Amino acid sequence: MMKRKLETLVWLTRKRSIQFLIGVFFLYLVLVTLELPFVFRTDFATVTTTRSPRLLSEEDSLRKDSPARPLKTVSNADSPSQLARRRSSVVSALVLNDAAFGSHVNNGSSELYKQVKHAREVGRSLWEDLESGKPLTRTVAARAAENRSGSCPGSVSLSGPDVVDVSGVVPLPCGLTLGSHITVVGKPLEARPDFEPKITVVTEDEPVMVSQFVVELQGLKTVDGEEPPRVFHFNPRLKGDWGGKPVIELNTCYRMQWGSALRCDGWKSKADEDTVDSMAKCEKWIRDDEDHLEGSKATWWLSRLIGHTKKVTIDWPFPFSEGKLFVLSISAGLEGYHVSVDGRHVTSFPYRAGFTLEDATGLSLTGDIDVHSVFAASLPSSHPSFAPQRHLEFSTRWRAQPLHDSGIELFIGVLSAGNHFAERMAVRKSWMQHRLIKSGVVVARFFVALHARQEINAELKKEAEFFGDIVIVPYLDNYDLVVLKTVAICEYGVHTVSAKYVMKGDDDTFVRVDAVIDEARKVPDGTSFYIGNINYYHKPLRYGKWAVTYEEWPEEDYPPYANGPGYILSSDIARYIVSEFEMHKLRLFKMEDVSMGMWVEQFNSSKPVHYSHSLKFCQFGCIEDYYTAHYQSPRQMMCLWDKLQRYSRPQCCNMR
Repeated sequence: MMKRKLETLVWLTRKRSIQFLIGVFFLYLVLVTLELPFVFRTDFATVTTTRSPRLLSEEDSLRKDSPARPLKTVSNADSPSQLARRRSSVVSALVLNDAAFGSHVNNGSSELYKQVKHAREVGRSLWEDLESGKPLTRTVAARAAENRSGSCPGSVSLSGPDVVDVSGVVPLPCGLTLGSHITVVGKPLEARPDFEPKITVVTEDEPVMVSQFVVELQGLKTVDGEEPPRVFHFNPRLKGDWGGKPVIELNTCYRMQWGSALRCDGWKSKADEDTVDSMAKCEKWIRDDEDHLEGSKATWWLSRLIGHTKKVTIDWPFPFSEGKLFVLSISAGLEGYHVSVDGRHVTSFPYRAGFTLEDATGLSLTGDIDVHSVFAASLPSSHPSFAPQRHLEFSTRWRAQPLHDSGIELFIGVLSAGNHFAERMAVRKSWMQHRLIKSGVVVARFFVALHARQEINAELKKEAEFFGDIVIVPYLDNYDLVVLKTVAICEYGVHTVSAKYVMKGDDDTFVRVDAVIDEARKVPDGTSFYIGNINYYHKPLRYGKWAVTYEEWPEEDYPPYANGPGYILSSDIARYIVSEFEMHKLRLFKMEDVSMGMWVEQFNSSKPVHYSHSLKFCQFGCIEDYYTAHYQSPRQMMCLWDKLQRYSRPQCCNMR
């Protein structure tokens, strides 16, 4: 009986299951019947042809133009106006119009605002032409081809009266490379009386006899208003300077900032001092009178004649003499430049941060020198000034992460110039790969103005659309107008990403992201702060090339301000700056770091600001346990990042 009931139960279960499956099948037939008309109404052929017959390799995909994609996403929008600012354009939402600069003609900055107006008008025209794209494609392709296949000679040879032009510069069209060498044959002129020498102190109305000349490797101008950078400065002073003895001074000048000079004054570099490619930075020469010189030579020859086997130190005179011909050779080694005169090594100078060998695109010869000939050989074969394809690596690996809707703690705005392709790529591949940036807690963007060369702007636009990390501020780049990029950084940090902290840096600044955000987190919540390498009681220069007039800055001191390569603000200060700008009340000054100090001081009058000073925000170069390191070349960027990954403590890189 029990067995029969069990069989009946199993049979009923199977019957219901079969009925359920039959019902599902009929329901499926009904749905398919209803959906078929909608399927056939679509352009089925279009759908099928968009599929690739095979997966494209990365190399194949890079040959195709990448489609434009949104570079800004909405996060924490509070109003429709803020929503409008977060569209897919690569252009900054900062509004640059006449109203923003028309009410400041009476505050000593009228000349600056005239520059702003001109740069804005030219920039708008450049951008409109770029977006229209009518003649641009052919023009850019033609110019790019011209630059790539243009004059990049393997050697340069000049002699006679036309060795240098009026400017005293011999062009090195494509810079230098490892192993390049330059030879200069010349003659120092006889000493002349100088009543106002810049290398020594003189008593009133008494001249000083001066004979000096300068051999410089110079770089390209990056933006209007900048002097050509001195990649390598070699300055023999035959009559001496402050010390009264002949001396050779070597230095660099990067973005209008001179580095620490190396002075060779006749004493050989100490044994424990760093060398350059195993060569001494300074060789020894005789510092006494001619009698001692002749005696030294006689002693040396006598030792040779009598077969003296003991190692003898040979002393040589100062390598340059008035009216005597010399042959000077500068060669590019692995670690620095090496200078020899008449076949004898004189000095070696390590490569300085910020420069690459290809930056040395001109040889300048000035001062008390008669140049007979110049010869340069082993020069590079490709053009450095327009070769983004050599620097940019169009891989999705380096693209910016999409913006999160919330949770962005730190925004880092990086100032860059249009043709700094290598610098931006090095930043993307180094500190922008930090886990805090990859996770979206920290966001970093480059802020770039337009270049005078439209082909560079075209490449910049492609770069911005692919990587999604560039914000273009639409004005013609100018050194005095960098302050506009700083305002744009604040606007982006406040309106687009709603970050808690806003940081400003440069594209040659390496940022230890974790250390920087830890410094900001040390400040109690709700406190307004300004963190960086802060200058107190700095005074404007009233004379000289970089003078600031009383009309431009009437006060005797600048407000406390952080050095521009790296500083952090609380978001309320950034919001105040943007608000003042939008209400046309923000005063602009041609020095962007001083401008920021001025704005923070104004904010401080209504709400207390916590100023935090640290030398670890390095203004020049790098120190151990740095927060930011400035004047870092692309190779140094990669080296610093590599060391951060491998070692527990941050370490500097002295290589180029």
